[in-house]
Amino acid sequence: MKGPPLPPPQHRTVNEALAAAAATPSGITFVDLHERETFVPFREVHARARRTAAALRHAGVAAGDRVALVFPTSPAFLDAYFGTLLAGAVPVPLYPPFRLGRLPEYHAATARMFDAAGASLVLADARTRKLLGQAIERSRPRLGCRSLEDLSVEADGELHAAVDPEALGLIQFSSGSTTDPKPVALSHAALMAQLSALKALLPPEDRFPQRGVSWLPLYHDMGLIGCLLLAVYYPGPLVLIPPEHFLARPALWLRAIARHRATLSVSPTFGYAICSKRARDEDLEGLDLSSWSLAVCGAEPISIATLRGFAQRFGRFGFDASALRPVYGLAEASLAVTFAPPGQPRAIGVDPARLAATGEVIEGARAIVSVGTPVPGSELEVRGTNGENVPERTVGRIFARGPSVMVGYFGRPEATAEAIADGWLDTGDLGFVADGELYVCGREKDLVIIRGANHVAHEFEECLDGVEGVRAACSVALGFVPDGEDGEELLVLAERARDANRSDGDAGTAELIRQAILEHTGIRPHTVVMLEPGTLPRTSSGKLRRSEALRLYLAGQLTPPRSAGPARLSAELARSALAFAKVKLGRGR
Repeated sequence: MKGPPLPPPQHRTVNEALAAAAATPSGITFVDLHERETFVPFREVHARARRTAAALRHAGVAAGDRVALVFPTSPAFLDAYFGTLLAGAVPVPLYPPFRLGRLPEYHAATARMFDAAGASLVLADARTRKLLGQAIERSRPRLGCRSLEDLSVEADGELHAAVDPEALGLIQFSSGSTTDPKPVALSHAALMAQLSALKALLPPEDRFPQRGVSWLPLYHDMGLIGCLLLAVYYPGPLVLIPPEHFLARPALWLRAIARHRATLSVSPTFGYAICSKRARDEDLEGLDLSSWSLAVCGAEPISIATLRGFAQRFGRFGFDASALRPVYGLAEASLAVTFAPPGQPRAIGVDPARLAATGEVIEGARAIVSVGTPVPGSELEVRGTNGENVPERTVGRIFARGPSVMVGYFGRPEATAEAIADGWLDTGDLGFVADGELYVCGREKDLVIIRGANHVAHEFEECLDGVEGVRAACSVALGFVPDGEDGEELLVLAERARDANRSDGDAGTAELIRQAILEHTGIRPHTVVMLEPGTLPRTSSGKLRRSEALRLYLAGQLTPPRSAGPARLSAELARSALAFAKVKLGRGR
């Protein structure tokens, strides 16, 4: 399958795109929890980035150095991200420590990412920096950990370095849902190709001028490339809502879309689900969502029921179901690989038993959503176990090729060679083609093999939507070999709903889980374990880490997060300060 030709990119590098955007009146609007707005025009973004670039050079950052960025959604992120690029260095956006009860795991994971990217410097906002001491002590980047305020008082002047299109423009970490996150190295040219493809897919501006709203984190490719960089590449207004504010008050997203007459917004399935369930009618009064012509859905398995429920709930506010566009992509391809065509989302029903046993797509009850056809400039193939192209309606492994594919995994030539051959990227995902469109089944590494049949984990997990006592989207299905058994059986780890009865209700909820899965798949789970909310490990983008959950369960280490409060925060700040002191002392010797 091939997408249409890629339009020639408008710019060679992100640096050039930002300079061009600075000549326009557009910019970024930040919205806080109380809907107060701060507008930063692109000309100011460019000017502040030039000053940050000069400060980074003064601090010892050289062209090609990697700079890890740990910021919440804020103007400071723009200063750090674009400032790093204008210094000729490579930004490595990472997630801040939001989950106070999981800080030990956060420090270990973040230190590994500092090391994997070879970060020379860590930049963070002043508040976040206070919590990073233990990660810095483990990794010890050459130039330490600084805040933008520290840099600005030490240097003046401006810098806008020219960079080659083939130079690295971003290191973003893969989701890490099946393995530790890998450092995906993307060139400026790959980013420009992706943005050119996305621009070609934007709806016409016959009714409303292009405007975007996003609550997605800027350390994730959907938020960074699909929203922020697209707004720079094709200059237009963009409204940013911190993800933690969206989770606290989902109606903020819809209210911003209506207030700004936005045409474009993006979300994983759970964002649409959380709005349908938690956005209060009193917060929606008077909303008009008729301007929203492109509602992209991706980054995780797509539920047709969730999309239809969203369209039904918000149709009376002017939302058009035909705006919903399921997509498929991954970090290793910069972002998007396929895009569903205009029109209401399509799904086909498949027989899960036949699909698992033979890989054949036969009509049945399980709905799988079409994610469309390749984006401009890209192509894909679905291959069998011997590398041969498989016919339509047969499950195989998805391979992608195009100008947006990564240079490789930074510093990992062996992993790169495993992932890319002859320009083709092995996505590790399973899917099939039907009527010329791609349908994604799940990750190959998430397969649960029961009695010789290959079941994807999501096949079982989607059965739990709406099961009473189960926290929504907080369950994993895994294959394991119980003591005394010869083959793999089904294990389900499910977090209980926050309002569920812990002592008396777990046994009943576990039985409801068994019945729901048996009814939909014909398989009864061998073991169901109910967990405290927040226990299952997640990636930085919120995806559940199934293999890590299994490892922790088998080791007896799957424990809920520690309680978070003022005392915990004070203790963590003290540990961080001590760790920073040790690093400083070590450098002084």
